[in-house]
Amino acid sequence: MQLLIITGMSGSGKSCVMDVMEDIGYYCIDNIPPGLIPKFVDLCRHSESGLENIAVAVDIRSGDMFAEIIHSWQTLKNDGEVDVKILYIEASDEVLIKRYKETRRKHPLYDKFNGNLHQAIRYEWEQLSQLRENADFYIETSNCSTNQLKEQVKELFLERRSDSLTIKVMSFGYKYGVSTESDLVFDVRCLPNPYYIDELRQHTGCEQCVRDYVMSFEQSRLLFDKLKDLIDFLIPLYISEGKSQLVIAFGCTGGKHRSITFAELMAAYLSEKEYKIQKYHRDITRDRKI
Repeated sequence: MQLLIITGMSGSGKSCVMDVMEDIGYYCIDNIPPGLIPKFVDLCRHSESGLENIAVAVDIRSGDMFAEIIHSWQTLKNDGEVDVKILYIEASDEVLIKRYKETRRKHPLYDKFNGNLHQAIRYEWEQLSQLRENADFYIETSNCSTNQLKEQVKELFLERRSDSLTIKVMSFGYKYGVSTESDLVFDVRCLPNPYYIDELRQHTGCEQCVRDYVMSFEQSRLLFDKLKDLIDFLIPLYISEGKSQLVIAFGCTGGKHRSITFAELMAAYLSEKEYKIQKYHRDITRDRKI
């Protein structure tokens, strides 16, 4: 099991980092009391859910409980059963003050120091100094945009950039409504319809007989080749923009033959390229005769 402790100065970008970690497959908990971290890790180790990657954010919001973080970290390090790393996020005092003024949010220590942000930030820095010294990873966000911060996190924790994107390939039938969750929608009603072939009507694009029929036409093969070229061009652009999920939908009249055929073939094609793929045939069971 891998445990990443995300900490650092309030306003430095920890929430953004947690979003990225969740997108790339970590089970994330924000603002957990530090003393509960070893118990939580032990619970995860003995659960049936098979959690392997966990990220917890801890910082000065824990108040007096924050002092327990060093003991919890050392306990887990000494245990040896969990790979524990610390990611420390920081920004300059001037940038942190500017961010709090722009967002109009209160610093966690605002009341403790009667609204004096300089004193609050200095005190927080002192409380975090030991974690900073022991950090395995360090990111300074003073001059980072949100996208740049996301890219730095992905470079640290992803073996491949493409792992940051999950691609959902789905089919649907226009007669039941257009898919509203999709980023890319392709209408394949222009292709010959297996519905009008008696021996194929009760089958779906999940079955080879339907796929063979749909792809037996030159226009089907040509369309699929052009779609592959388009999607091969688009996916790296979506990844560079930081998109975490891409939904590609194929629609035909009933959502059972042509759309499923194209969705299945595209999912297989993208899987061969080692993208993370999900498949979903929205209308495959509609009006099914038993």
